[in-house]
This record gives sequence, structure tokens and C-alpha cells, in this order.
Amino acid sequence: MSEQGEEFKSLEERRAAKQQELEAQRERHKKEGGPSGARRRGLVIVNTGNGKGKTTAALGLMLRASGRGLKVKLFQFIKHERAKFGEHRSLEKLEVPFQGLGDGFTWRSKDLDQSAALGQAGWDAAKEAILSGEWDMVVLDEFTYALAYGWVAWEDVRAALEARDPKVHVIITGRRALPELIEFADTVTEMQPVKHAYEAGIGAQAGIEH
Repeated sequence: MSEQGEEFKSLEERRAAKQQELEAQRERHKKEGGPSGARRRGLVIVNTGNGKGKTTAALGLMLRASGRGLKVKLFQFIKHERAKFGEHRSLEKLEVPFQGLGDGFTWRSKDLDQSAALGQAGWDAAKEAILSGEWDMVVLDEFTYALAYGWVAWEDVRAALEARDPKVHVIITGRRALPELIEFADTVTEMQPVKHAYEAGIGAQAGIEH
């Protein structure tokens, strides 16, 4: 091999060694205090109230967490599995898993018994994800309705939240959050309407409401 070839090989070896060193540093960062590290303390966060922005805020947390290397998953308790709103299109591009568990908006449901059964089945799937240890963040979108309507027992939810890995974040959204959930949660934000375009006769906008 020529002297130039030897020099090129040496350069490639140094680059490979440097890459291995960087990867080792990232792993140490994760173990010692990075996004999946020992310093992380899983939070229960609730976005409730009658104002706009509960789901939007939760999606923002998912985006931030995913950017930090956390594994996140979304369960939507009202939107059905065939829903194709803006967030679903973005999550598909980011390869972030999501699951529609409902049958549309609850107040339009034609069969409330079916809605209740879907709510319980959805909670069973979400609970499995929360307890699996596979996910760093699990978002239960519009889950407060399943609790408020009595489709899912609060005691079962509390038991799962208490039994989860202490590093797992759980985000819950929706109106009418139970007082017990509010007391249990680490962070609670109540969105209240001040002014909404709908009041001026402006319909739902793609990319804003859906």
C-alpha cells in the first residue's frame, strides 16, 4: 500500500475511533443524567379546563421529548382510529406511534355503551404501555372524559400511576378533570377561554383546530 493509502487509512481509523468515543459519551450522558438517565423523575401532568390548547400543549411536550431522545406514545380516547388530523400526519413523519381509541366526539356518540366499552379497552391498552417500561412518556389525550363518565375507575388509574417506573412521564388532557386526579398530579394547568374566533363566526381552521 502506498504512503498516501496508509495515511488515508489512518485518518479513517481516527474518525472511527472519534465516533466511538462520541457514542460512548452519549451513553454515559443517558445513564448519568440525560433524558433517560437516573436523574429523571417521571411527572403526571394534567391539562384541563374549558379553553383551547389542552391537546396542543400535550403534543408540544411530545415533540420536545422526542427531540431529546425520549420514547413517546400517544393514546387518543375520543378520536377514532381512522382520524387523519394534522397531528397524526406529523407524528407519522416523525415515526412517533399513536393510537385512536374512540368513536368520535362523545356528545355525538350514537351508542354510549359502545363508547364506554371503547374507553375501558383504550385504558387497558394505555395501562399496558405505562407499566411496560418501554416508553418514557405516555400521553392520554381526552382521557378525563373516560374518568368523568365513569367508564374507567379512578382507583385503577391511580394504582397504575403509582406502580409505573418512576421515570415515566404521563400526560393527561381533557375537560372536567376529577379532583382526585388534580390532587394526585404533579403539574396541573387549567386552560380558560378569554376569546375565541368561533364566537366571531370563524370556523375551525386546518392546522389550528385539526
